[in-house]
Amino acid sequence: MLLSIAPARLPVVAQSRRQPPTTPQKKNQRPGEEKQQTDKQDDQLPPDIVNKPQEGEVVKVKSNLVNVEATVVNKKTRQLVTGLKKENFAIFEDGVKQEITNFSTPEAKLNVAVILEFSQLSSRFGYYGSSGMDDPRREVILPAALFMRDAVSRGDYISCVAYDMRATPLTDFTNDPARINQVITLLSRNWPAFNEANLYDALKLTLVGGRADSVVLEDSKQATTDYAGLVSVEGRRRAVFLISSGIDTFSKINYDTARKIAQNAGIPIYIIGTANMYFKKYGDSMTPTDSIAGDPGRMTFYQAQNALQTFAKETGGAYYPITFEGELSAALNSINALMRNQYSLGYNPGDKHDGKQHKIVVKVDVDGDGQFDDAAYEVQHRRFYNAPKG
Repeated sequence: MLLSIAPARLPVVAQSRRQPPTTPQKKNQRPGEEKQQTDKQDDQLPPDIVNKPQEGEVVKVKSNLVNVEATVVNKKTRQLVTGLKKENFAIFEDGVKQEITNFSTPEAKLNVAVILEFSQLSSRFGYYGSSGMDDPRREVILPAALFMRDAVSRGDYISCVAYDMRATPLTDFTNDPARINQVITLLSRNWPAFNEANLYDALKLTLVGGRADSVVLEDSKQATTDYAGLVSVEGRRRAVFLISSGIDTFSKINYDTARKIAQNAGIPIYIIGTANMYFKKYGDSMTPTDSIAGDPGRMTFYQAQNALQTFAKETGGAYYPITFEGELSAALNSINALMRNQYSLGYNPGDKHDGKQHKIVVKVDVDGDGQFDDAAYEVQHRRFYNAPKG
């Protein structure tokens, strides 16, 4: 059984965060790199062969495009609606209807970036939340392990980023079950090193990339390297699976900046909220604000829950606060269903460079009678598009 480890006594002892495999590992290719290698080979062919579209070839022209992932849910039964076509949807930006230029049904495999809070703070929540009966890390590692193993078995590509004081990529995108097992083993054999939990920095790194610790399981000789964010992955549907309490201690960016980054990425964020048992057991005895020793107060927990709800809602994802472990299975099943039944829509916003936020609304006409079914069906999708400035 996963993580059937005897409960550890806090405070936990920081150990090395890196334990690369002893056997040589082949570096993973990010999805789409196979296409780039094929393009390099094509460059060696005569121009009349390389540039001539072959029969059945799809020619793509890059332009300004706002991608919108949409999920249609029956409000009464909460069942997902599948089998819809482009004609069933309409996109409005600031109340003005837009032409849908791109549309695809939920058949393609997924690229999912898994982010988990692996800090002494989250371990303390897990330890006291379970009254010392469970492994302090179980609340965080268990949903990550169950989700990653299931996703890889479906043919999806998975990357994993763990964060405390800083975000550390554990593996780049892979669909190798052995690599996923290495990630789970790495987490179960190590203890969090820092008390801080910088959620906003981890979201930024995962979505748009940046300079970070080298990918742990790549066994790089460099301490840091440039990490490509999820927005750079093309050709496959994308999602973020976040396991977090929502508390951010002192990220380099603030909540508003992290929110704008999530809005601009256009990638749905699905969230498992942790520390709920801890908060329900001890929330009444907490001070309203953080203590001098740095222990989070009630307002910090409320703000954290609100932040997670906002990230999920504004990106078209979903938020599931987990109190008891028995709730986890149903939450993961719901997240899997939502991820795999999203319609990919796209429209050209025009030559906008006002630097302003524009509201997006997606409506659906399920029965095709020309009337939008707002009363019966709910469309979950990203809510905003921030135009570039200048």
